[in-house]
Amino acid sequence: MSQADLSLEDKTIDILARIAETDEVRRNLDLELFDLDILDSLATVQLMVALSDEFGVDISPAEFEREEWATPRKIVAYMEQRVRG
Repeated sequence: MSQADLSLEDKTIDILARIAETDEVRRNLDLELFDLDILDSLATVQLMVALSDEFGVDISPAEFEREEWATPRKIVAYMEQRVRG
């Protein structure tokens, strides 16, 4: 399957897994990313940049709400809202 065939959810999770350096984010969409130190501030900024590049949306660190990015499922929901309006 090519990258173009992947859903928004799959692409988002792929990017998250690469930045977080763990496939655990694929297996558990309710994984507490910050509480378990899977994401830190630097990784979060890297994730924002990668998602912005992939989906062509501007994600500003100033808009970042930790609770909206707390789990893989919440990041996917956030991206769906941003991309699909």
